[in-house]
Amino acid sequence: MQIKINDVLRGYIEPLTEAEYAALERSILVEGCRDALVLWEDVLVDGHNRYQICQQHGIPFKVTENTSFRNLDDVKLWMIDNNLGRRSISDFQRGVLALRKKEIVAARVAELAAQAAAEDASIAPPEGEAPKAKPAAMPLTSREDIARAARLSSATISQIEKIQKTATPELVEAVRSGTISINAAATVASLPEADQVAAVAGGKKELQKAAKEVRELRAASRPAKEPKEGGGDYGRPLTEVEELRAENASLKEKNAALRAEITALQLRISELVDAS
Repeated sequence: MQIKINDVLRGYIEPLTEAEYAALERSILVEGCRDALVLWEDVLVDGHNRYQICQQHGIPFKVTENTSFRNLDDVKLWMIDNNLGRRSISDFQRGVLALRKKEIVAARVAELAAQAAAEDASIAPPEGEAPKAKPAAMPLTSREDIARAARLSSATISQIEKIQKTATPELVEAVRSGTISINAAATVASLPEADQVAAVAGGKKELQKAAKEVRELRAASRPAKEPKEGGGDYGRPLTEVEELRAENASLKEKNAALRAEITALQLRISELVDAS
């Protein structure tokens, strides 16, 4: 079979870093290509890096065809879910993938609604028969749904959305590489493009400084407010300790979600074992 490469699908998922690609190449050279490449008819869906390495070194590989795909959007949704299920991707990558899934699902919801409206307008139900129920809303249409899918907080998803809309490519790359946190990057993304580029060029310390200056400027421009009961006022930016505490709380939430997921999988395995 002649495997075809779709450029849209090849670039749809975050590419491996040089170090990750080199580690994958070493693994395949030693152990071979253990996982089968996934195809949609003759188009490669999953395994672009493995395919490239195998072709370069003449290493045999297996393929499997997923026959459930109806169109390109089905393929993209499968790719997103497949990667969201991996533990190695960063929080920023998770958020980006979940937001992409939201776009596809939202388009499908709109399409179903338009079809239902057209049918209602063209076909009147027989006398005495209730009209057809409208299609149920599909999941992943709210920020909370997106956050659950990505195992992130709603605030983090909001920050990633801001980064996608206003950050320069240089700042986005800094987030991807881990040079700057999502929280700080969303703050720096409010600066003019030239200032963002200059901050990235200055490295991690300059980025942190830029984020701090933006927060201080915002705090100074806000009218004074009464502190919340129990402490913590609205008028000042978060200290480094408070940011670390917030990040720690977010990690605890993610850990709890993972434990719940593991428990559900164990119960499902037990059910399948008992049924066999």
